[in-house]
Amino acid sequence: MPDVTPTPASSAATPPDTLTTPSTAPSTAPPPPSGDAPQKTTYARLFTLPGARAFTLGNLIARFPQGMFSISAVIMISGTRGSYALAGAVTATGLVANAVVGPWTARLVDRYGQARVAVPATVISACGSLALLLCVHFGAPNWTLFAAYLASAATPNTGGMSRARWAHLLKGDADALHTANSFEQAADELCYMLGPVVAAFLCGSLFPEAGTLVSVVLMVTGVLIFAAQRATEPPPHARTEATKTPLRARGMPPLLIAFLAMGAIFGSLEVVTVAFADAQGHKVWAGGILALQAAGSCAAGLVYGATKPSGAADRRHPLCVAAMSVLMTLPLLAAALTGSLVALGGALLIAGMATAPTMVTGMTLVQQRTPAGQLNEGMTLAVTGLLGGIACGSATGGAAVEHWGPTAAYAVPVTAAATALLLSLYGYARRPGHPLP
Repeated sequence: MPDVTPTPASSAATPPDTLTTPSTAPSTAPPPPSGDAPQKTTYARLFTLPGARAFTLGNLIARFPQGMFSISAVIMISGTRGSYALAGAVTATGLVANAVVGPWTARLVDRYGQARVAVPATVISACGSLALLLCVHFGAPNWTLFAAYLASAATPNTGGMSRARWAHLLKGDADALHTANSFEQAADELCYMLGPVVAAFLCGSLFPEAGTLVSVVLMVTGVLIFAAQRATEPPPHARTEATKTPLRARGMPPLLIAFLAMGAIFGSLEVVTVAFADAQGHKVWAGGILALQAAGSCAAGLVYGATKPSGAADRRHPLCVAAMSVLMTLPLLAAALTGSLVALGGALLIAGMATAPTMVTGMTLVQQRTPAGQLNEGMTLAVTGLLGGIACGSATGGAAVEHWGPTAAYAVPVTAAATALLLSLYGYARRPGHPLP
């Protein structure tokens, strides 16, 4: 892969209602330090950028409900309808719909600007979640739950939009962008670690619909704050025949398929861990045990972002996936050799430490391989791959538990990790700038 990194926008902050391309305006990135020694990029330095704190705050508020919506819907529907099957089917429908609609929403964001698309898309999504709440509360027929929740597919990829802003602000500063991407990954892990806990607490201590209601309020509030920060918003780009989709970019297809395999790791690991805890008679501990994996990933992501990466991202990616593949054997060994939830929790904590570096490096490759002006769509395609992989991994992990038992079923995430490694190696061979075999 070449060293030149395509960026989603010019360095000039352009109003979203004006379609312009690159400019000669000065970069908004921090000025280089005087002297010969390069200044180390730190998280504190990132937030010295004008507007960075404001859009990050809004994005974190908007992103936090991502870890709340599914568990809130499951608790709300199962608590009032008495059916986990119905609750799972409704949430799965929303997940599949979001995977289908998400890239189209991101394409509109790239073309018309974040604020002009994200705000109405969020309103539509919020209306869908509120409609689901009302249908559940007033005992509407089951089919209305599916119809209402379909509107949640309009939820914009707030994490992708935040990464696009960093790429716009840090144009030409690869080290600073690496730190920013690491921060974003750590934020994702934090949201998915704390979100389900907060949702379960709200639904259990207040009323079944509380988790969904609070999620909607947080999402709308966060997106409004985020969208109001127009100075840091990347300018929109008109589409041409030459830029129909990032899927045509060299090196993108194998990378996105690798994201699919990584999603299968997470989906299968969640189902198998819940089944293992249930078999030990401690199903209530499953959430806390899984949170250890997210905690390990969050901590590793912050450390990874504070260090300067060595070598090109396309070389680091297979190494990170290889580390994930090796560490993913630890939960299998802990379950098979000890049968202890404590040992399993420690294994998941260590295994999670490879997740954030792998995701950060993968997203960096997505940024580099996505054509200019299509970054939101490119990153949303990666998220779509993850969601599809999670769905496939969940189904495969559940089937493995039924046929092999929860201990042996830990072979599923190990197999998914090995598949991701093979795909990442293939992607390295097909990287841009490398002669075709």
